[in-house]
Amino acid sequence: MIGKLTGILSEKNPPQVLVDCNGVGYEVDVPMSTFYNLPATGEKVSLLTHFVVREDAQILFGFGTASERATFRLLIKISGVGPRMALGILSGLSADELARAVSDQDAARLTKVPGIGKKTAERLLLELKGKLGADLGPNMFSTPDHQSDILQALLALGYNDKEAAAALKVLPADVGVSDGIKLALKSLAK
Repeated sequence: MIGKLTGILSEKNPPQVLVDCNGVGYEVDVPMSTFYNLPATGEKVSLLTHFVVREDAQILFGFGTASERATFRLLIKISGVGPRMALGILSGLSADELARAVSDQDAARLTKVPGIGKKTAERLLLELKGKLGADLGPNMFSTPDHQSDILQALLALGYNDKEAAAALKVLPADVGVSDGIKLALKSLAK
């Protein structure tokens, strides 16, 4: 029904924003990935939307990109995943990161999102297999075995994806796992 809103960003109260469209204010729930990319209040904003009508509420969800909205729509089709959980998943992972996790069948990556347990993560991977991440191909994000092991070690130590990826870039290509972890930790300590 409502596919897109363009107007002035009146309020920002995570995860909700208020968009003034010619005098009509729309309350829109957005994932944190969209929230962080919003302009300052008082500036023009454009959001792609998904309108949910329930017996007790009518809720408008907004997204900064078409891929986020498409991923949200895929998620809410899964049994046991409602709009709030889908919004939480997209707040914890970008659409690309979710597609990568599905492509790699990485349940551990999904369980890092608050509210997603092991069983839910496995169900998400099963339901999304072939629908999300299939176009990435198996080798698009693959790294040599040593680099993959080093990456997993850094993630287990509490570093986020960006920090771990940056540390991997500075490592020599032929480095072993233990030496690679040591070198990565030294570069992260700087």
